[in-house]
Amino acid sequence: MVTHEQRMQKKKAVIDNQIAAAQAERGVLLINTGNGKGKSSAAFGVVARALGHGLKVGVVQFVKGRSDTGEEAFFRTQPNVTWHVGGEGFTWETQDKERDAAAARHAWSIAGEHLGNPEIGLVVLDEMTYAFKYGWLDLDAVIAKLLARPLMQHVIVTGRGAPEALRAAADTVSDIGNEKHAFQAGIKAMPGLEW
Repeated sequence: MVTHEQRMQKKKAVIDNQIAAAQAERGVLLINTGNGKGKSSAAFGVVARALGHGLKVGVVQFVKGRSDTGEEAFFRTQPNVTWHVGGEGFTWETQDKERDAAAARHAWSIAGEHLGNPEIGLVVLDEMTYAFKYGWLDLDAVIAKLLARPLMQHVIVTGRGAPEALRAAADTVSDIGNEKHAFQAGIKAMPGLEW
């Protein structure tokens, strides 16, 4: 019979070998996608982590138009964060495709500045995937810019329905599922949890 200690020794050997094999040091392109809650929240958790390590952070929000969110209120007070709300709200609210497309192009121009700045260690492109779904941005041009960023810069792209080409270009893809959501039970979005 194999003991717990023997199983853990075997597991440790496997993990130690994987750690020894992973020696490349460079920025990571991470995608948080899927229909579940928490894509942006997870990205903002990484923002806190990056700041804790002294990195400068650029956040560009592509769809969200409100500027009264808890994360913005907190992170705007941090000296190493640049925050841009580039959207004008969800498309069903604006109902103006050209205005939404223009807002996305403007947000992308700001994102492009961050992606060209080696002093910024983390760039968060929040809700960017919708810009591809609605044809506001050229996917191939965006991927080329993401792949040409400074070597040590990390990027997180959030939003539902990340296109396959973007997923393929990424180093890490998290597909966040939805088992159930309070909104479906009639509970309104609550400050401090949803925004």
